[in-house]
Amino acid sequence: MTDRDISRLGPAFSCYLGRFRPCFLQDRTAGHFDDYCRALLSDLPRKTVEPIALASGTAVRTLQAFLATADWDHDLARDTLQRHLAGVIGTLPADPLGTVGVIDETSCVKKGDHTPGVQRQYLGCVGKLENGIVTVHVGVARGRFQALLDADLYLPKSWDEDRPRCEAAGLPDDVHYQPKWRIALGQLLHLHRNGVRFDWLTFDEGYGSKVPLLTFLSLVGQKFVAEVPVNFAVQVNGEGDSRRADEVLTAGDARDGRRFRFGRRTQASQWWRATSVAVRAGGHAYALVVAINQATGEVKYFVTNATREPLRRVLAVAFRRATVEHSFRVGKQEAGLMHYEGRQYAGLMRHLILALIVMGFVSIHTDRLRGGKSTGDDGASLPGAEREVCGLAAPAAGDGRGQSHRRGDPVSPVAQRAGRALPQEAAA
Repeated sequence: MTDRDISRLGPAFSCYLGRFRPCFLQDRTAGHFDDYCRALLSDLPRKTVEPIALASGTAVRTLQAFLATADWDHDLARDTLQRHLAGVIGTLPADPLGTVGVIDETSCVKKGDHTPGVQRQYLGCVGKLENGIVTVHVGVARGRFQALLDADLYLPKSWDEDRPRCEAAGLPDDVHYQPKWRIALGQLLHLHRNGVRFDWLTFDEGYGSKVPLLTFLSLVGQKFVAEVPVNFAVQVNGEGDSRRADEVLTAGDARDGRRFRFGRRTQASQWWRATSVAVRAGGHAYALVVAINQATGEVKYFVTNATREPLRRVLAVAFRRATVEHSFRVGKQEAGLMHYEGRQYAGLMRHLILALIVMGFVSIHTDRLRGGKSTGDDGASLPGAEREVCGLAAPAAGDGRGQSHRRGDPVSPVAQRAGRALPQEAAA
């Protein structure tokens, strides 16, 4: 990135944030939105309300109110982001795999018991049971472009069964426990309404083991490649009793299979051997794939409803899951994705959406600065005065606000890998 590129990002960011103005009734609230998004792109070591407020010259309680109780439409902000990114994806160059959607979750350790959704549960970020929260996401990858499109909190059963606790945390009455795969399915339907289309979906065994999800995707004609556990139950040729995946195809079968090379951007290429067989699960036809990494011996199992696609393409789609893991790392380290510290559900959801908005800008302009065409932000082509990335967004022209919002507003915040086959009925 050149100095000239950096100087152009300030006007581009202001232009980008301008598309979210309809989400706000007051210019003052829109000003807090600008400040918050600027701070998420800054070099603050911790991107929670207090350091963001101090950095932007805003009263801490004012910014707390902006997140938790201020009158602005964060659902519209999410829709605006998704529709904008749908348009961006539509202008990207052709890619052999097309547009790949990735379902995944991430987590964060949290102390105490007041953060919405917090409890002792398995957290992938530490690889063990720990006190924290889990969020479910859908990401997208097309060529070198990748972005996070949605985020929702996973609400454990223990919270749903304690409605006074939910009320204290500001959870709406219609927010209840849902299995993670159902949350992801709702996100996919919402993205479809906002114009996002996927040529493929891929996800790990936490979602691949859920036969109702696979059945729904097959019924609507959505191609997918799902990693599944070794005890995933399938029928060979649609006959006989169900058998475990690792009984139908073994690691030895994979070693005798075809050899494939998959390049990676920042690491050495990987060599995998794989083979597949036709199976049925939940009354639908799939291909069961077993693959083994030649260097590490790692064995993976996948099922796909794209039974006529070449095995190389199926594996290439499966390994696109790494893009969302990269997005999580960038989001946590650079955009404060999981830095929220508060007790209100609205505040948590708004923080997640604001982080997605900032990451969307980064995704678009990372792709542009690699040599792609700028999409939809006219300010990107204008010379700008800003030279520091941490001060990217100047107040949008004509927003009608002065510096009064920086002095603070008198607004108070309102209060398995089991030893037998996985039963398909239990997978729901």
